[in-house]
Amino acid sequence: MEKITEDIINIGVNDRTITLFEGQYEVKNGMAYNSYVILDEQVVVMDTVDPRATQEWLKNLEEAVGTRKVDYLVIQHMEPDHGGSIMQLLERYPDMKFVGNAKTFQMLQQFFEITSNDKVVTVKEGDTLSVGRHMLQFFMAPMVHWPEVMVTYDQAEKVLFSADGFGKFGTRDAEEEWAQEARRYYINICGKYGMQVQALLKKAATLEINTICPLHGPVLTENLGYYIDKYQTWSSYQPEEEGVLIACASIHGHTLHTAEKMKELLEQKGAKKVILTDLTRADLHEAVADAFRYSRLILAAASYDASVFPPMEDFLNRLRAKNYQSRTVGIIENGSWGPTAAKSMKALLEGAKALTIVEPTVTIKSAMKAENIPQLKALADKILEM
Repeated sequence: MEKITEDIINIGVNDRTITLFEGQYEVKNGMAYNSYVILDEQVVVMDTVDPRATQEWLKNLEEAVGTRKVDYLVIQHMEPDHGGSIMQLLERYPDMKFVGNAKTFQMLQQFFEITSNDKVVTVKEGDTLSVGRHMLQFFMAPMVHWPEVMVTYDQAEKVLFSADGFGKFGTRDAEEEWAQEARRYYINICGKYGMQVQALLKKAATLEINTICPLHGPVLTENLGYYIDKYQTWSSYQPEEEGVLIACASIHGHTLHTAEKMKELLEQKGAKKVILTDLTRADLHEAVADAFRYSRLILAAASYDASVFPPMEDFLNRLRAKNYQSRTVGIIENGSWGPTAAKSMKALLEGAKALTIVEPTVTIKSAMKAENIPQLKALADKILEM
C-alpha cells in the first residue's frame, strides 16, 4: 500500500506475473492496477482491480479501512482491469453505493447483474459528492479510451484521479524511465483518441492539481508540468523529438542491408538521431510508439505476394489505427521482379492527415548496388530538408 495523503491510500496491486496486457502488449516489468481509498466521514473506494489481483487488493482494503464499512465505490472506468472486482467488493460491503455516470451503469449491467437501483448514484459533468472534508467533483472523459470514462477531482487535497490517463506499463516500483513505457501505453491504447484527450486536458487546466493518481503506474507528485506537456504533445500528434525512424521489413536481409546504408547516409548528413528498427524481430507496439515519437519515418520493405512483406503491412495497419499523422515519410522498396511494396505502403497510408510522402521512392531489385547509392542520398537529402 502507498499513502498519498493523510486520508488517501493507494490500495492497488503490483502484478508481476502478467506478461501480456490486454492479450497483446508485452509487459516485461508487469503491471500495476491502482485503486484508492479515501478515509473521511464516509469511506470511498476509487475503482477496483483486475480479477487476477482481487484477493491481494481486498486484503489491502481491509487493512486500510479496518472495521469501517465502504460507503461508495466510484467507478471511473468499467474495463475489466479496473472493474473486474466490483462484485467481490459488493459481497463484502452490501450497503455500498455505486457512483458513476449513465454510461457507466449501462455498461455495469452488461458485465454484472445489479438489480437494486437504490445502490446507484448517477453523476454528470461538474457534479460533486461530499463525503466529509473531501468534496469530489466529476468530469466526463468519453473515449479516453472507453465511452463511460470519467475522472474525479478531490477539491480538498487537489488530487486528480485520472482513470487511464497518465498511466504506464510496468509495476509502480519498476526501475524504468516513465516516458518510455507511458508513451508505449498511451500511443497504443489511447492514441486514436487525441481529440478526446485534448478535451480532457482543457478541463484539467482549469484545476489546481498537486497530485495525479492514475489507474496504472506510479502516482505523480512532482514536476507535473512535464507529464502534462507529454500528453499535450502525444494527443496533438506532434513529434516529440527531431529524428528519423527507419522501419524495415526484410525477408533475406538485403532490404535490411539497404536500410543500414540509409542510416549511415543520414548520420553522415548530420541527422540528429536515426533509429533503425527491424520489424521482423522488434516489438511492433514499441515501433508504433517510436513512429509517433520522431518527426520523420522511412519505410523499407520487400515486396511479397504482389503486395508488401506482412510485418510492414501489420506495422502500417497499426499506425493507421492509432491515427498516425503530421509526419514526413520516405519509402524504399525491394523486389526481385515487379516490385509492389511501395505502391502497397502508400495505399496503406492513404487517408492519414498531414502526411507528406517525399520523393524519390527508392527501388532496389534483389540487392543494393552502387547505382542505388545516389537515389538513397537523394532521399536522405529530401527527408532531412522537410
